[in-house]
Amino acid sequence: MTTIESTAESVSSVYKRMDRILKVVRQNLGRPLGLAEKVLLSHLDDPSTTGMERGKSYIQLRPDRVILQDVLGQTAMLQFMQTRRTRTAVPTTVHCDHLIQARAGASDDMKTALAANQEVYDFLRSAAQRYGMGFWQPGAGIIHQVFLEQYAFPGGLIIGTDSHTPNAGGLGMLAIG
Repeated sequence: MTTIESTAESVSSVYKRMDRILKVVRQNLGRPLGLAEKVLLSHLDDPSTTGMERGKSYIQLRPDRVILQDVLGQTAMLQFMQTRRTRTAVPTTVHCDHLIQARAGASDDMKTALAANQEVYDFLRSAAQRYGMGFWQPGAGIIHQVFLEQYAFPGGLIIGTDSHTPNAGGLGMLAIG
């Protein structure tokens, strides 16, 4: 299974980047920041060019990770392919779990899902490999649980195609999905 790992080193580098960004933001705003502001504003794409006026300004954020499940991830992958980029800008993983329906038992359900969705799985696997994304094959786990166990860390920003993505908020992440 190909994955884009969250290691102590990768998380440490994220925290260092966040610290650098927050120093610029504090200088620009000239005031202390609350916890939610720190988590959000530490993910500014370019803090030096971002003017922030409450209720008027838009900000551009750079998430720490994107997670795609196999149903909505197909559309996201096709949209990404239209950008003609060769790699994702942030670590991205594809998780094949939503097309597996629990009906007759794990073994039979997996066989049914593989027979019905092999073309989708092959497309997602191939595209993930081509664009440097991690790929979690069918049966490797449920996306929101795998994410919590493998990738979540306090202060991070995640965007996901799964409605349970916000569960990572319980670990101190800003998690949108």
